[in-house]
Parts: sequence; structure tokens; C-alpha cells
Amino acid sequence: MKGKIAIDNQLCKGCKYCVMSCPKGVIVIEEQFNKMGYFTAHPEHMGKCTGCALCAQMCPELAIEVWAENNPDRSGLAKESRKKKAVTPT
Repeated sequence: MKGKIAIDNQLCKGCKYCVMSCPKGVIVIEEQFNKMGYFTAHPEHMGKCTGCALCAQMCPELAIEVWAENNPDRSGLAKESRKKKAVTPT
């Protein structure tokens, strides 16, 4: 399965958890700041994405959405991860 990734650069704080968690090296950190002054993540090698959603699961800002490439309505893996994260006690 191939995946697609969307990263909200206004939420991203450049922590690199997504970069470190991606087994395929899909995500890189950009060399430009966002409006908040952070270097942000960017899906550079989208063709390698398997849709595993580890990046979305690791993102503390919930800035990443992952879905199956053949699923145009974008309902996908990362939304389930967000639901689980929302109910996990801290």
C-alpha cells in the first residue's frame, strides 16, 4: 500500500520525531522557518511512503495526516491514531 502525507506547517514545531520514526526516510526538515519561527517537516520522498502512519503517531502537535493513496477522501490511518492519542491519559 502506498500512503500520502500532509503536514500542517503552522502546527509543526520541527521536533523531528516524524523524521526519526519514518522507516523509509520520507520526511525531511525544511530549511525555511514557518510563521512561528520553527524549521518544519516536509514529505520530500512521497513515493517511498507505505502509509504506516508512524510519523503521525509520533507527532506531539498532531500536525501530520496520513491516508492511503487510493483513498481520495483522506479518511485514513492518522485519524485513528489521533483518536487513540486523544483518549490516552497523561
